Amino acid sequence: MEEGLLEKTGKSLKDWIEVVKKTELDKHKAIIDYLKKEHGFTHGYANFVALKTLKSDTGSMDDSTLLENQYKGKESLKPIYEKLIEGISSFGNDITKTPKKDSLSMIRKRQFALIKPATKTRIDLGLKLKGKEEEGRLGSSGPFGTMCTHRVQLTSVDEVDAEVLDWIKEAYEMAG
Repeated sequence: MEEGLLEKTGKSLKDWIEVVKKTELDKHKAIIDYLKKEHGFTHGYANFVALKTLKSDTGSMDDSTLLENQYKGKESLKPIYEKLIEGISSFGNDITKTPKKDSLSMIRKRQFALIKPATKTRIDLGLKLKGKEEEGRLGSSGPFGTMCTHRVQLTSVDEVDAEVLDWIKEAYEMAG
């Protein structure tokens, strides 16, 4: 996007952020409308500049901020998350943790697990277990779609048991 912005407008992202800051606009939609009307931006580039100006895109946030924001209003889920991380970390030191806006991807060579605080009372653990049958708590991927093959819904720390950790380890091994 940044390269395309420079090609299309002759100005860098940094230049456009300065242009927007001079307007003193501080609302996402107002910035988009301004860039479209006054500078002929397409929606995509206007949105990109607005996100970067307001530092509201995930690329402008550090990992700890992304994780902190995921659990705002869902603090009671934090112990479940911590127990999952503790268990997963024991599998090896070749795991990359990649926070996103609403979830945390666990990656070896490929993503093998996704931890998402789905509601105020539940974490959805997505797993990539190709070829494994659904059984009991190991259900269909549900809202994860093709990102994961299975989902485990967790509402208490006690549910992060040996069975769940075995499924995660199996996904971890498949991703290596």
